[in-house]
Amino acid sequence: MREVAIVAFGQSVHVRESAETSEVEMLMPVLHDVLAQTGLAARDIDFTCSGSSDYLAGRAFSFTMALDGVGAWPPISESHVEMDGAWALYEAWVKILTGEADTALVYAYGKSSPGDLREVLTRQLDPYCVAPLWPDSVALAALQAQALIDAGLTDERALAGIAARSRTAAESNPHAQLRGAGPAGEPLVAPLRTGDCPPVGDGAAAVVLAAGDTARRLAPRPAWIRGLDHRIEAHSLGVRDLTDSPSTRLAAQRAGAFEHPLDTAELHAPFTSQEVVLRRALNLDAADATVRINPSGGALAANPVMATGLIRLGEAAARIHRGASDRALAHATSGPCLQQNLVAVLEGE
Repeated sequence: MREVAIVAFGQSVHVRESAETSEVEMLMPVLHDVLAQTGLAARDIDFTCSGSSDYLAGRAFSFTMALDGVGAWPPISESHVEMDGAWALYEAWVKILTGEADTALVYAYGKSSPGDLREVLTRQLDPYCVAPLWPDSVALAALQAQALIDAGLTDERALAGIAARSRTAAESNPHAQLRGAGPAGEPLVAPLRTGDCPPVGDGAAAVVLAAGDTARRLAPRPAWIRGLDHRIEAHSLGVRDLTDSPSTRLAAQRAGAFEHPLDTAELHAPFTSQEVVLRRALNLDAADATVRINPSGGALAANPVMATGLIRLGEAAARIHRGASDRALAHATSGPCLQQNLVAVLEGE
């Protein structure tokens, strides 16, 4: 199997609102940044793949407009996923593995500020039995949190501790929207408080992938993708155990996460209760002292929907690039209550 690595990562400064900035204007500095890190020009990229959501943009085929950020010339080989950019990275990784490309540019963006994000995300639900009830994303996360509390797996004080740790870690992240531990916040949907929930915001991210010797030429210390897998839970919430995530566990197993010790884990956990589920599924509770969990602050510090999962991969890769990590796990999720899960294992040379 071909060696594939993340050789560059860039992201915007995530903000609560970017009304004066279009998706293209938000993307262009990020795309220029990752290309400059590698010294590549647009003509040197063999494949381009993006992740976004037309529901957030409020118009069909909105990703075609964002292509203006890549440039109209030269012509490109391009694809798009209506998913978080982590799944766009998966497509680009497969493209390189097949030998159809040696380099790939992957980007994702999301502007949540123009609409009601909690309402928009109800469109992910079963359209016949659940969506007509309009349960929003926070209400569903609260059901998951209550299930964890009822099972004795966490409590409100522990959830507040997760939020404080994440946002304290974000103090050293210049791209984060929220920095510094604050109070638990006001009750939102019991048992969740505002501090247990992610900020609503706008942002973009991009990575460059490269194969083998090309990666070694482009980056002093490439972040090699040693394994990558994604799995899905049943769509119906009523047939799932919300206190567990077997799809995350299986994806991690297939990606080789349990074969050797990790030192970093970037988990896509928009709600504090979801970190509890992920840590149990990934056996991270026992390794808490040796594994840095969300040193970037994670989704609790910045949550540009459709880019947050790609950022987890990028943040894990960036730690390897600068020598702060040798073996890292990156996780991305999509759908209500951790319905879909992707796990990647990254290593330095």
